[in-house]
Amino acid sequence: MNYWLLKSDPQEFSWTDLKNSKNQCTHWGGVRNYQARNLLREMKKNDLAFFYHSSTKPQTIEGIVKITAEAYPDPTQFDRNSDHYDPQSTTGDPRWVMVDIEITRDLTAPITRDELQNHPKLEKIILFKNSRLSVQPLKAAEWRMILAMRRI
Repeated sequence: MNYWLLKSDPQEFSWTDLKNSKNQCTHWGGVRNYQARNLLREMKKNDLAFFYHSSTKPQTIEGIVKITAEAYPDPTQFDRNSDHYDPQSTTGDPRWVMVDIEITRDLTAPITRDELQNHPKLEKIILFKNSRLSVQPLKAAEWRMILAMRRI
């Protein structure tokens, strides 16, 4: 199993939005960064991810989601009316993918970025090196340390 951190601007799509989605499921799409796209391609069904609110104060991990569908073409890349349209992408050779996610659980309380940064064994997570990347891998040990912060 792989572990991930998925970052979302809560003004665009929040944990509450996901909770209010049909069956508490949605797709994780609109990614237009090649490194993040490649990470989406690595995701496997049943992998787990933290849902992280970025671009807000405080930045927080809100809950845990499960990958329910592996990477498939993101249809917004073909939609001329979409903010995510890519004229270079073709149906025969799509550039961009998405995965499906569903809520697994809320945290007892959100975990703040400051709490993560103050943990002595988490200073090397990608969040603190490349915080703009919307899809980030976590090592199993990092995942367990973050879970232990809320005794999950």
